[in-house]
Amino acid sequence: MAEPHKRPHRHPKYKTTYRVKNWRAYDQSLRDRGDITLGISQDAINAWTPPMTGKRGAQPLYADVAIETALPLRLLFRLPLRQTEGCLSSVLSLMDVSLPHPDHTTLSRRHATVTIRQQVDHAPPGLLDVIVDSTG
Repeated sequence: MAEPHKRPHRHPKYKTTYRVKNWRAYDQSLRDRGDITLGISQDAINAWTPPMTGKRGAQPLYADVAIETALPLRLLFRLPLRQTEGCLSSVLSLMDVSLPHPDHTTLSRRHATVTIRQQVDHAPPGLLDVIVDSTG
């Protein structure tokens, strides 16, 4: 017997009972797992930059809608803040929307003060709809 100390850790030899018969549909289902469709309403685009406060000092560059858009993307894809910045930038450029996106330091500061209505801990199975609008 060769290496009897490894015998309990060996994978049993078995024949798989399920075999793929429709490769075209199986291949398409694998591609569909990575499909992401994002949409931003016109109201959210208009509310992306906040109005002037009239107070002294620097005015805020991003409304809460911008932060609330970035943070669920971060939680959903489990990204660090710098990669969240890049993800939001690429999403906005793919949607052909010319909006400024918050950087990682702004996301770090503002995530403590902005309350997200529903947090996502992990991606649920199946389709996931992320809707961004200004109505709340």
